[in-house]
Amino acid sequence: MKGEYIMNEEFLLIVESLEKYKDLLESKNDEICDGMTEGEKRAYQLGITNMYEMLKQIIEHDHSEGNYNVFVPEIKEEESGEYDLKCSYVQFNFIRGREFTKRVDDMLQELATAKYVFIDDASLILSSIPLRKETIAINLWHACGAFKKFGRSTAELKFGSSAATLDKYPNYENLTHVTVSSPEVIWAYEEAMHLPKGIVKATGVSRTDLFYDSEFVESRRQKLYEIMPEAKDKKVILYAPTFRGHVATAKSPDKIDFERFYQELGDEYVIVCKHHPFVKKPPVIPEELQHFARDLTKDLSIEDLLCSADICISDYSSLVFEYSLFEKPMIFYAYDYDNYCDWRGFYYDYSEFTPGPVVQTEDELLDSIKNIDTQFDKQRVIDFKEKFMGSCDGHATERIIELMKES
Repeated sequence: MKGEYIMNEEFLLIVESLEKYKDLLESKNDEICDGMTEGEKRAYQLGITNMYEMLKQIIEHDHSEGNYNVFVPEIKEEESGEYDLKCSYVQFNFIRGREFTKRVDDMLQELATAKYVFIDDASLILSSIPLRKETIAINLWHACGAFKKFGRSTAELKFGSSAATLDKYPNYENLTHVTVSSPEVIWAYEEAMHLPKGIVKATGVSRTDLFYDSEFVESRRQKLYEIMPEAKDKKVILYAPTFRGHVATAKSPDKIDFERFYQELGDEYVIVCKHHPFVKKPPVIPEELQHFARDLTKDLSIEDLLCSADICISDYSSLVFEYSLFEKPMIFYAYDYDNYCDWRGFYYDYSEFTPGPVVQTEDELLDSIKNIDTQFDKQRVIDFKEKFMGSCDGHATERIIELMKES
């Protein structure tokens, strides 16, 4: 064994080499997810693309430039570029009991010898042990921008724990770097993760590199057509709300009358729904309306749907940051704004921050869709994109790799 690194809360796979991992990356999601529980599949879809983009570039780089050596400096002499890649999935909300204990034990053993560690969320495990001084730990974070509060920012809010509890059980210790979507949001991550200045870096977010690949974007729309042929001659509305409640008991909003929407919009639109990965039982769309509205949470990734949508309807989800890269219309269906703000809180003033109409009733939502051509302010979306996604330009992965070289 020449060197190794760990990816946490992404996979339930143990891969022995880059060559084997490349084969996995090129296979279909169904093949990768075979054997996972539904909860594991949802978590896999939530964060995998960041890791995919970064490792894909490492794998595909020319050996002569030494890019394999970014992560494993000890293997310069090995033409194959092979090294051990250990992948751990330890999301407590989806795995309990002995299986969770076993995975934690396995992860701790790998952490003891890992050169590089990548995570995309909070990690009590990583934060609870001393690492070797030569170990580099990078949090790629699973979201862009800074929308609803998390971590230390939620102290004393209904969603969060007390400040004393958060200090006693930290989730963001031992981090060498945290990568984010723009300089604008560095302060929010420093606050949420209780980090000193210099750790959070505006490199951009790896998975957004995909959105600058026109062939990839077009292929995603074709993939949607294969699953939902009715979308071919219609405009596509993506409805992607965030979850409500605590993570372990997360629920999704049930505030759209699809029968009514079909009667008023069916000639021009179809609706595709994508629920948050934490939601175990999303609202059911009636079978007789599946030609107009369909829940594709289990069928397509959020990247697939962002590439395919003509309009995005959300509420408090960070996916709107990614969607802004397409410079297309967004509508914010915030029917429970007052309660949610009191529950979770935001980093920016909601009404001033959102780059599209904010509506609170079905009537208002329908009106905004019907009048989207006159209500859409493209410059406002561009300004939003430049402010919160300024480091996402199709080259984020390259900058993250350079960050590895410098560590």
